[in-house]
Amino acid sequence: MPQDSPRRDPHNSHQRRSPNKPRDRNRDRDRDRDRDRDRDRDPDRQRQRERRRRRGHRATDSAGELLAPPPPPAAPGDRRDSAPGTPKRGSRGRESGTEGSGSGSGSGAGPLSAGSLAQLDALNARRGLREFDGTGIREQRRWEERQKVREKKGEGGEEGEDGGLGVEGRRERERERKEFEERKRILLAEHAGGAEARKGRGYTELEREERRKRRKSHGERERDRREKKKRVISGTLLEKGDSDDILEYKLGRRGGAEYSDEEWERRRKKKRICIILAVIVAILAVVIPVAVVLSNRNDTGSDQTSSSSDDAPAPSNSNLDSISQSDIPDSAKGGYLDPFTWYDTTDFNVTYTDATVGGLYIMGLNSTWDDDERANEHVPPLNEPFDYGDMPVRGINLGGWLNLEPFITPSFFSSFSTRDGVIDEWTYCTKMGQSKCAENLEKHYSSFVSRQTIVDIRNAGFDHVRIPFGYWAITTYDGDPYVPKIAWRYMLRTIEWCRQNGLRVKLDLHGAPGSQNGWNHSGRQGPIGWLNGTDGDLNAQRTLDIHNQLATFFAQPRYKNVVTMYGIVNEPRMVDLDTDDVITWTEKAIDVIRGNNVTAVLVFGDGFMGLDNWQGKLQGHDNLVLDVHQYVIFNTDQLSLPHAEKLNFACKGWTRQFERSQDRETGFGPSMCGEWSQADTDCTKYLNNVGIGSRWEGTLNTGNETTQVLTPQCPTDNDPTCSCDKANEDPSNYNDAYKKWLLYFAEAQMDSFEVGWGWFYWTWDTESAVQWSYKRGMEAGILPEKVWDRTFQCSDDIPDFSSMGLPEYY
Repeated sequence: MPQDSPRRDPHNSHQRRSPNKPRDRNRDRDRDRDRDRDRDRDPDRQRQRERRRRRGHRATDSAGELLAPPPPPAAPGDRRDSAPGTPKRGSRGRESGTEGSGSGSGSGAGPLSAGSLAQLDALNARRGLREFDGTGIREQRRWEERQKVREKKGEGGEEGEDGGLGVEGRRERERERKEFEERKRILLAEHAGGAEARKGRGYTELEREERRKRRKSHGERERDRREKKKRVISGTLLEKGDSDDILEYKLGRRGGAEYSDEEWERRRKKKRICIILAVIVAILAVVIPVAVVLSNRNDTGSDQTSSSSDDAPAPSNSNLDSISQSDIPDSAKGGYLDPFTWYDTTDFNVTYTDATVGGLYIMGLNSTWDDDERANEHVPPLNEPFDYGDMPVRGINLGGWLNLEPFITPSFFSSFSTRDGVIDEWTYCTKMGQSKCAENLEKHYSSFVSRQTIVDIRNAGFDHVRIPFGYWAITTYDGDPYVPKIAWRYMLRTIEWCRQNGLRVKLDLHGAPGSQNGWNHSGRQGPIGWLNGTDGDLNAQRTLDIHNQLATFFAQPRYKNVVTMYGIVNEPRMVDLDTDDVITWTEKAIDVIRGNNVTAVLVFGDGFMGLDNWQGKLQGHDNLVLDVHQYVIFNTDQLSLPHAEKLNFACKGWTRQFERSQDRETGFGPSMCGEWSQADTDCTKYLNNVGIGSRWEGTLNTGNETTQVLTPQCPTDNDPTCSCDKANEDPSNYNDAYKKWLLYFAEAQMDSFEVGWGWFYWTWDTESAVQWSYKRGMEAGILPEKVWDRTFQCSDDIPDFSSMGLPEYY
């Protein structure tokens, strides 16, 4: 047929032949064959056919479920059961080649009718297989109704015997029918045998396409199922979009269980509580062992996180029950003089008073006192004179109490980092703020020294107590961060406790305005501002004014028998100050103190000049004593001495010094040792300032070439290695030879210093530094339980400690 011949349009009714018109079957067959051949040559027709071959019809339900494939419509007169489905719009089927035959699942059966499909659904349900979607049945019935209408029209003469489909329509219908039969076969095979039905053969292209479509459908169905589940819950579960397994678990649908909303809420809370408890247990499992380790550390590794006062119970303050707040004047309520604002009122007179002596408040003092008590059988009671010079002073310091010293109470400093720069009381109060600093320090004042502390000191055989304090116990100045005056009332209370135990008191101004030595125990580490620098003269006068107040107050009769020694200023660093200026100022201070009728022994420091250099100076005053502080650990020559030589130096070297100093022809005259300890290394943490190492190990890096020590100074010359480990370990781990040496070393110093007026041990208690605490040393067996009951005297032979197992690097 020519290419330009008009093609028959099956949709054009004018080209369709009436079914009543006689037909020439041979002519029609030849014409159809020619037409088909012509159409096969048409490129557009070929592409259309290829698309149809590649794209089979796929009917799905609203959830994406694959429906049964559409069947080809049966030609009129064909009595086979019709398949379900809806014919494609614009297409026509073609006749099957043989009546009663058809390709399909291999069973020889034709397309399934609606009734057959329903029977298949019932059968599959009994076999536990997936049912065909009911939409397919409905589609089949609609198709059958349309087919009846089409057949009726054919009877009316509008369509021919083949329904007007022609050759192409019949071919299309046959192709669709075969596709349907193939899809049905695949579905039946999957349901009936699954993998077994396909065993031994691969998938056909059509099967792969069908599986791909069904997988997609299955995914869409699963998403719908999840969305449906999510709609029955809300809140966290809906927002998180949990998987089905998690949702089923959270909803309680496991093992057939079904929980109500109340039950689920109860379980959810229970689970949350269990999680919280598990977290707490995990934290405690870490924190408790760490806390135990820290609490058991020795003085080197001790890194306390809180002051010792934090562990003490809060005072009961029961004596406040006897008074009413209405007894406090409105002008004083909530202020310094209001006892209801005091942290501790134990043993204080809480009757309100604003009376002062020398400008210093007498609040907290009882109006009566008794000086009949004596400390022990070796000394007279308080109301009898102490024979100074002939009767040795055996005293103890209360260091680190009213003015902080880092190695005594490292807990105040160890919680800060290096960049915080907290190294003394000035920087501590600056960092904390005065309110918080006052709160922390008052707790420390209250607990670090108690009534029992003084009782224990008496029981150890001491007869004197030295009380170091800073000028801020009396007053403060503009720009000072110190806590003013609170330390004052605690000092007065402790003096009364000393009185009750027959102990005499030595007052000691440990921190003067501007700092007299620039060390941390003066309150402020750094440049010396006392008698030196821009405000040197101002601070010198301020210190004289403080002595005027103190002298006026302690000249009262109540203190004549108990405050028997009065320190002028602690450790003025005369190697960095002008000697004449210090001596001149000391002369003025003596005049101020004596001018207020203080009869106590006045004590002045040697200023690190050496006892021999005070001959001829300040000798015109009565009842004045020179105070020297003796330590072998801050002098590298003495530090590096072997143990036997240290002991020999304590016995002979210091004894000779005191003998010369006591003689006015060779020294000042009356001399005593106001500080010493049994420590034979400078290994104690913070001893040489916060964050600074030791001379012993050669780690004293001060940043100043004149003071730093970067070469180990232990007696072995670092061979074996100089280490602080042994000196700083718990005393229960000391070997017997070291314990014996420490005891002998302490007793040798006591013996030597009693050649002069006596001594004060530094100090009574520390948070961890055993070799600096008489209390802790006595408990460890390295200090005598009674200060006069000694096992070694300097007249005894010095044992060979090395043969006893004491190495020099210990």
